[in-house]
Amino acid sequence: MARTRKPDLPPTVPPMDDPVIDQLAGEATTMAEVEAIVRQMKKQVMERILRGELSHHPGYNPGEEQPAGQSNHRNGATPKTVLTEDGPVSLAIPRDRAGSFEPLLIPNHARRLPRFDDTVRSLDARGMTVREIQGHVEELYPVESSPDVISTVTDEVLGVVREWQDRPWDAVYPVVVLDALRVKMRDEGVVRNNAVSVALGIRSSGQKEVLGLWIEQTEGAAFWHRVLTELSNRGVQDMLIPLIDGRTGFPDAIHTVFPQTQIHQGVGHRVRQSLTYVSWQDRQAVAAALRPIYRAASLMAAAEARTAFRAGPWSETYPNILPIWQRAWEYVVPLFQFPLPIRRLLSTTNAVESVHMQLRKIIKTRGHFPTDEAALKLLFLALRNISAKWQRNISREWMTALPHLLLLFDGRFTPVPE
Repeated sequence: MARTRKPDLPPTVPPMDDPVIDQLAGEATTMAEVEAIVRQMKKQVMERILRGELSHHPGYNPGEEQPAGQSNHRNGATPKTVLTEDGPVSLAIPRDRAGSFEPLLIPNHARRLPRFDDTVRSLDARGMTVREIQGHVEELYPVESSPDVISTVTDEVLGVVREWQDRPWDAVYPVVVLDALRVKMRDEGVVRNNAVSVALGIRSSGQKEVLGLWIEQTEGAAFWHRVLTELSNRGVQDMLIPLIDGRTGFPDAIHTVFPQTQIHQGVGHRVRQSLTYVSWQDRQAVAAALRPIYRAASLMAAAEARTAFRAGPWSETYPNILPIWQRAWEYVVPLFQFPLPIRRLLSTTNAVESVHMQLRKIIKTRGHFPTDEAALKLLFLALRNISAKWQRNISREWMTALPHLLLLFDGRFTPVPE
């Protein structure tokens, strides 16, 4: 059973004395005055914390005798305005004589508190443009923000993206889905459709994980060979079942880097590719006629279903469909060698299509991206939101398929407890 993560709770704050509350309540008659009092209280609390941090830095409190051998001491304060979720707050940042004091509450050079930045990044992850975020922030908080501030906040994500792309990966992934979606990008003054390739893996614990994002103009075998080589260089030693589309040269690229893998071409790709030749009014009927092929209980039954489709009326009406399955048959055959629990698991790994659908909803609001970095930044933030629930859920299909995977791929991976 999947474990549920307990939400982070704020620290317990003791209640204020009633006389203090009564005094504050008597001074406020409107919500604007209440908010002004709250900002003033926040200012006082933050400044008190900063003074406490400075007392800890040289090792003595105000009014106490300076310790022997301690040459550093307080040296006044520097005014500084920081943006918070309640608006701008003007603070007096204490400083020391040696200039070595670095506050933890508000780091040097910081002009915004983390919750303000988190709000901006959350809006960016939902596909809003810089101008839209600026307008929303100014409506949400009593603060004026410029497009440069919004861009600075979102650009800070690029460092996190680089760390995420460079992180070490697991040694073995039982299932890896390799697929790509198209994103419009400006290149030398021309908007082109570039491929953003996504590797979605199922770890030995059963949890899904996006391994990385790669951007290229074309999604050829050489490109996928580079991606797979990067996976190998970063610690991936084996993948049991890679799921791919029908791109020419893709299987050769995989076997060059991971020769032991048992490649499976996603059935969903075959069905969608087949239906591109079908008129809208016939799609439901043709899809029903194809279903016995990939849902057959055995390879023999699948071959018989394919023969039945050839003899049926749709094969003559749409002659381009059957060759699609014939060309891919070598990589569809392994599906029928797996027991039903593994086949169900491989069907659910079409979740990458769900990921793509959610990413496309966000991408379409942008039109096109000026740089690869801009696209990576948005896609990373969106994926972080999408994958948050993956850490809490282990699919029932994984738990059912696990004993079969351990038997069929004996010794190639060890399950990790959730």
